[in-house]
Amino acid sequence: MKKTLITMLLLGMLTAPVFAADTIKIAITGPFSGGSAPMGASMRDGANLAIAEINAAGGISVGGSKMQFEVIERDDEAKNDRGALIAQELASMSDLSGVIGSVNTGVVLAGDKHFQEKGITKIITPAAGSASMTQWSKAGVPDLSIFRFAAHDGIQSEMVVEEAINRKLTKVALVYDSTNYGVSGRDDMLDQIKKQGNKLEVVASEKFNIGDKDMTAQLLRAKSAGAQAILIWGIGPELAAFANGMAKMDMKIPLIGGWPLSMSNFIDNAGKNGNGTLMPQTFIEEPITPKTKNFIESYHKAYNVTRIASPVSAAQGYDAVYIFAAAVKQAQSRDTRKIKEALEDLHDPVEGVIATWKHPFSKWNPADEQTHEAFRREQVVMGMVQDGRVVFGNDCDRQRLIKNASK
Repeated sequence: MKKTLITMLLLGMLTAPVFAADTIKIAITGPFSGGSAPMGASMRDGANLAIAEINAAGGISVGGSKMQFEVIERDDEAKNDRGALIAQELASMSDLSGVIGSVNTGVVLAGDKHFQEKGITKIITPAAGSASMTQWSKAGVPDLSIFRFAAHDGIQSEMVVEEAINRKLTKVALVYDSTNYGVSGRDDMLDQIKKQGNKLEVVASEKFNIGDKDMTAQLLRAKSAGAQAILIWGIGPELAAFANGMAKMDMKIPLIGGWPLSMSNFIDNAGKNGNGTLMPQTFIEEPITPKTKNFIESYHKAYNVTRIASPVSAAQGYDAVYIFAAAVKQAQSRDTRKIKEALEDLHDPVEGVIATWKHPFSKWNPADEQTHEAFRREQVVMGMVQDGRVVFGNDCDRQRLIKNASK
């Protein structure tokens, strides 16, 4: 009965939102169309599922009244200029309590300055590269309203490099797209190679552009240089062109990279050639606990799917909403600045589908951007593509998460 009610409320919310003076106005932004849509749309749908659950339960108690979420959605199409305009529009709303979303690093760099200028609380999820947060530490911003709820690239690149080293490989090719995200990811991998003792020799460093379909030239250079693995950083369906190109050239070497390799536009376009591809994940679409089982079933039913296009994005959108809601409750206010202060010092644990979040953020320190980063290494696992889905790359990670959930 509860799932049916939530589904009905969710469908109603998507088609005809109700605006009222006693609501908590929250914006959800991201690429809901275009090459990055699997991330953006999955995040939006996960966030809306959480909002539907909270509203179905009566909302959040604020000042003796129950307040429900009112949602504003904006599709930035992964375009920097559009993202900037959307940020300007939302930042001008005097009654906006907060923003959840953003995927593309360029969009964040173009737009988040408007939220910061107006002190609008924003939780970046499910992505955006390291620069989305390091821009503020480099600028020495003393008080920041921007938070990030994603496995930052430092964690991911550490795991990618570590995976190659653990496989006893010595020569790798770095491949990355020409966006801010790709270049930042390349730099993070190079930094990690150095930090982990320079045990990997980079024999090729290859770039590709969004929209490229033939990666033969890059792969030929990597192959001729003796690369034993491809370490890749990118976002869109171009990633699949590498897996398909490797199969055509009979390059039977590991493909390891950032978490977007788990998206449907890689898995579907690569087909069987994607099998064995490895990437860090914050959520695997496998019902290993009652909480994850309920989330997966509710999502499938609400959106009439049998597979989430980007499980990581959906789960992070879902948990980000519950963390934001906890901050509203603690602040006893829908004022965005008071919510920001509560986020920096959440008192009570927040049970999410990824983890139970205990004090995920702390007071901003410009010398350490991780004060506004929620994820740590223990909340990230290595995933692997297998027959059209992402599964646990290591069974020990599955067992660890099951054990942690029972505590």
